[in-house]
Amino acid sequence: MSVYTTIAPVTITCNKRLAPYLEQEVRELGFEPDEVFITGVRLRGTINDCIKLNLNLRCASQVLYSIRQFDAVNADDIHRNLVSYPWEKIIPAKGYFSVTSNVMNDTINNNMFANLRVKDAIVDRMREKTGERPNTGADLAGAVIHLFWKNESAEVFIDTSGDSLARHGYRKIPGRAPMLEALAAATILATRWDKRSPFVNPMCGSGTVAIEAALIATNTRPGLFRLNYAFMHLIGYDERIYDAEMTMLNNQITDLPDLRIIATDYSDMAIANARKNAIAAGVAAMIEFSVCDFQATEVPEGGKGVMFMNPEYGERLGNETELENTYLQIGDFMKKKCGGYWGYIFTGNLELAKKIGLKAKRRIEFYTSIIDCRLMEYELYEGSRRQPRTDVKAAE
Repeated sequence: MSVYTTIAPVTITCNKRLAPYLEQEVRELGFEPDEVFITGVRLRGTINDCIKLNLNLRCASQVLYSIRQFDAVNADDIHRNLVSYPWEKIIPAKGYFSVTSNVMNDTINNNMFANLRVKDAIVDRMREKTGERPNTGADLAGAVIHLFWKNESAEVFIDTSGDSLARHGYRKIPGRAPMLEALAAATILATRWDKRSPFVNPMCGSGTVAIEAALIATNTRPGLFRLNYAFMHLIGYDERIYDAEMTMLNNQITDLPDLRIIATDYSDMAIANARKNAIAAGVAAMIEFSVCDFQATEVPEGGKGVMFMNPEYGERLGNETELENTYLQIGDFMKKKCGGYWGYIFTGNLELAKKIGLKAKRRIEFYTSIIDCRLMEYELYEGSRRQPRTDVKAAE
């Protein structure tokens, strides 16, 4: 029995509040979720299905294939339940594996001890059945086994991803306060952008939002930027399945010569770094980078696109008092230059957002690091929203 073709529960994890956009992606790939929860999606599939998920998903962190569930009061129960599992059919005897965990059990005050008991069980079993033992370590470069243990309920997974999928692999220079690629992708998916009208990104920093917009518009998937996944290091891996998926990824890229993505920043260094990141992502030719104050950013007339800005909000980079004037200017910029567009401001400071002086149509919840954030959506009307009255009685 091969895990590559055996259907089992699959849990796809993501950062907090990205689950709705992860669900959207999963459904678009043809999978039917069994459950959507705050940090992920559950479905059923094979590890061959996990290959497709790993290569395509923008908002995910890990793709976990369940292999055993059991009750565990303490760490000895973990070892006892796992030493009987046929690891010799999963992990090569001369291979390499690592163990990760998420533990919420009163008998454990250090996850590393739980990891050690999982590792010991695998090594003990492999020695008994093969006379050899694989190498182990913390580096997620080979097979990865994940333990989820809450109270007295434990579940063990093959982590088919390894390093987190939330980092898409193209960004070489992150900048001062970079937005995680998965978060950037989710915020774009949350907008009303049609992927054909202009996408304007003042204060672009290291370019993550503009680059993700170009990748989404052209249907360029994160799997094209990464060469190593944990699923490649299991017994039964068929490279032809992976190659076929990669061929599909390359064939589905869409050429959009008329799409305008405009990214600006006042910092020469930020724009230089953003260009380098865009080159690594293969979308530099699609993005019009320039150095200027955000108020001087070109907004194509009649484009009816999206203006997306991720200004400083005081928690990490800027002084809140100094930023109040910046947010006032952002409101003026949207009112004067962005008529007909949808405006989006990503911020972790709702008090500063009030200084924009416009009423948000939606406040979409997100989370970055430890900061509760909102993507504020503004419908920016062309000219005056008021219509002339037609019910005024004629003067007598």
